[in-house]
Amino acid sequence: MRRTVMMRFTNLALAVLFAGHLAGSTARAEQSLQDLLAIQLRAQGYACDKPLKAERDDKLSKPDNEAWTLTCSNATYRVTRVPDLAAKVEKVEEGKEQGK
Repeated sequence: MRRTVMMRFTNLALAVLFAGHLAGSTARAEQSLQDLLAIQLRAQGYACDKPLKAERDDKLSKPDNEAWTLTCSNATYRVTRVPDLAAKVEKVEEGKEQGK
């Protein structure tokens, strides 16, 4: 009986640790994406003081051509990335974000 209870407790503890690790990995990956897009913008001469969020635009994205909306503390940009090329960057004016 004690062994069964201990086994259940151990399995539960491992499951909680694993779930916490997955949640942390997702947050780190998302943060890294924001930072990478901001670095690419800055390298191309655009100002992005602090990247706040990055959202993938499924309508504009294609298999080898990803489109993202990057919101920085000072501006919002639509970024289209193609492998081995500079990104196409458009500054999005307030209130005109994706057809609004």
